[in-house]
Amino acid sequence: MAGTRNGGRKAAATNKQRYGLNFYEQIGRKGGKISRGGGFAMNRDLAVEAGRKGGKASRRTKKSDYEMAA
Repeated sequence: MAGTRNGGRKAAATNKQRYGLNFYEQIGRKGGKISRGGGFAMNRDLAVEAGRKGGKASRRTKKSDYEMAA
């Protein structure tokens, strides 16, 4: 079972046995090639806007039954 530490190790060993010892290296290489270098690190304005949206959403209060009925 991969939901535990021992299960994860067992799954990793199986992947390496099936696909080769450099299985995880190959996956990482593919991800690096596909990456376009974007994200929050490259676009500060995008990070600020996302933080604003997340903060606003987390501070909302739940509507009471009275407000929902009105």
